[in-house]
Amino acid sequence: MKTLRELQSGDFVTHIDHGVGMYSGLQKIEVGGKMQEAIRIIYKNNDLLYVNINSLHKISKYTGKEGVEPKVNKLGSDAWDKLKEKAKTQVKDIAKDLIQLYAVRKAQQGFAHTPDTYLQTELEASFIYEDTPDQSKATADVKRDMESPAPMDRLVCGDVGFGKTEVAIRAAFKSIVDGKQAAVLVPTTILAFQHYKTFADRLKDFPCTVDYLNRFKSSKEKKETLKRLEEGKIDIIIGTHALLGKEVKFKDLGVLVVDEEQKFGVSAKEKLKQIKHNVDTLTLTATPIPRTLQFSLMGARDLSVINTPPPNRQAIETEVQVFNQDLIREAIYYEAERGGQVYFIHNRVKGLKEMAGLIQGLCPDLSIATAHGQLEGHQLEEVILDFIDRKYDVLVCTNIVESGVDIPNANTIIINNAHHFGLSDLHQLRGRVGRSNKKAFCYLLAPPMSTLPSDSRKRLQTLEQHSELGSGFQIAMRDLDIRGAGNLLGGEQSGFMAEIGFDMYQKILDEAIRELKQNEFRDLFKDQLEEKKDFVSDCTIDTDMEILIPDTYIESIQERLNLYQELDNIMEEGKLQAFAVDMADRFGPLPEPVKELLTMIRCRWMAIQLGFEKMMLKEENLRCYFINNPDSPYFESPTFNHILTYIQTRTNNAKLKQVGKNFMLVASRIRNMNDLYDFLKAMTDSRK
Repeated sequence: MKTLRELQSGDFVTHIDHGVGMYSGLQKIEVGGKMQEAIRIIYKNNDLLYVNINSLHKISKYTGKEGVEPKVNKLGSDAWDKLKEKAKTQVKDIAKDLIQLYAVRKAQQGFAHTPDTYLQTELEASFIYEDTPDQSKATADVKRDMESPAPMDRLVCGDVGFGKTEVAIRAAFKSIVDGKQAAVLVPTTILAFQHYKTFADRLKDFPCTVDYLNRFKSSKEKKETLKRLEEGKIDIIIGTHALLGKEVKFKDLGVLVVDEEQKFGVSAKEKLKQIKHNVDTLTLTATPIPRTLQFSLMGARDLSVINTPPPNRQAIETEVQVFNQDLIREAIYYEAERGGQVYFIHNRVKGLKEMAGLIQGLCPDLSIATAHGQLEGHQLEEVILDFIDRKYDVLVCTNIVESGVDIPNANTIIINNAHHFGLSDLHQLRGRVGRSNKKAFCYLLAPPMSTLPSDSRKRLQTLEQHSELGSGFQIAMRDLDIRGAGNLLGGEQSGFMAEIGFDMYQKILDEAIRELKQNEFRDLFKDQLEEKKDFVSDCTIDTDMEILIPDTYIESIQERLNLYQELDNIMEEGKLQAFAVDMADRFGPLPEPVKELLTMIRCRWMAIQLGFEKMMLKEENLRCYFINNPDSPYFESPTFNHILTYIQTRTNNAKLKQVGKNFMLVASRIRNMNDLYDFLKAMTDSRK
């Protein structure tokens, strides 16, 4: 999500309760004789709104479609609430369909895989690299889903070369150990072959057979493969969309792995849906296209993100350049001299031979091969295998190498006419290099920036800016910015995007999904609600104490804003402690107001658990406001009953008060944040 980190005076921001305004800096304000800090936002007619630093999560930087200036709202008018409600209603309509699909899936009986056996442990121990933390988490998530009786539908989003295939191998093997079969669906012929080699190599010491189906195989070989598949003699089958054909029959399919789902056409996806109903499905993607990203963010499918790069990986140096023969010669020779190989992508089959001739002219002593999708199967396979065996220095090819081809020795890629490619295509192509511990280079050749349409220019700039490891997720988010996420939920939504901004839209989406889960679909999500008890998503704390980062401690306004924002997004004790250590390390021992600020964050977490929407602490008197919907299931929950019991039997310092239809808890003698913390902690502990 967009942070407030790069926020500058004059930028537009959206406040979840008040709408779009203009940010104009941090300001000290006096509350009950004590100083506090707040963000200043200017609304229509120069109305000012001061947002306390402990409510920063209510603000997000405005991001709509680029170049579209938002309409600033008027404070106090109901226009924003109406717009928000309208957006919510629309989101709910779409979300209802999604949740119904989700409900059908959850209600269906899939196959509950058994817990790990010694074979699984052995396979995981034989992985030659050490698992990254995210990889371990993704593997654990996938296994948990597979062991539950409901069918799995998980999206693993990890950047190119971050080890998603290993997660897939483990999932497939888990299914095989239980006597099932696994299918791996990939978008391209070459990738099917590459995956076949990877899987076969990884599983060679284990009792399982791997085979593949693609157009390189003769019809006789295909028939033989299909027959063995139906008889259950093949455990893992890897193939292109030929796997979705009518003639493909499994003996007992346990798990389906879909690699780069966005590359499949609509009809392939429809066929997938039919298979998916009661089969565990794992989707792998490096750049989630906005729509898949959206559904995951909406909680309609489960999402695991692999953000941590394998150790010793280096970022790929990316440069946008004009087509220049000297540059091409230098880049190719630099790579060849350090023993590496080069991809040269030219996405026109017609001009491919000429381009290869041009490069041969520039580098007469190097061997050059060409590859494209119109070659005969065995020829294409041969060229790629020869390239893997280092028989060629340069491979001049179309974007047939785009997905998942893994050749660690190729560490320079030159993409001609890069402005003709989409963002996820470019990101994928760039991911073909930098798959070992060598520094890799990616050259995007395009006409001068000034002559390009703005969308193409922004795409190339995005890639140049996001060259660090693990940037796939940011690139997909940026894609949403450039294109606007309009087409994602149908045309009428793009209007909301422009008015609300993408981040705020996301927050409203979360609110809408949450309301649906708690009300209309309460039974379906009963376990989740019981587990999470998330009746309240946020609690605002209003106080007259001096709670801030003093400017005598940190002078820079931007730095303070960054730290406030970071603090506001921390949701667990370990991270808060690490934050405090880091802060003391950078700026010296923490002053009292900062310690109070950290304690206040802890109080907010507990208040959310207890079901308070707002707490007001002034002149040593505390008021805790419960959910303002008297019909909420919260008032029948064990949490609320514990609070009542605690007030009646464990303390004489608090009482329950009713104002109109709403309840609040009132307590006295709360002199500082530590007192508040102790009071809430005692109440929280009484529930255990």
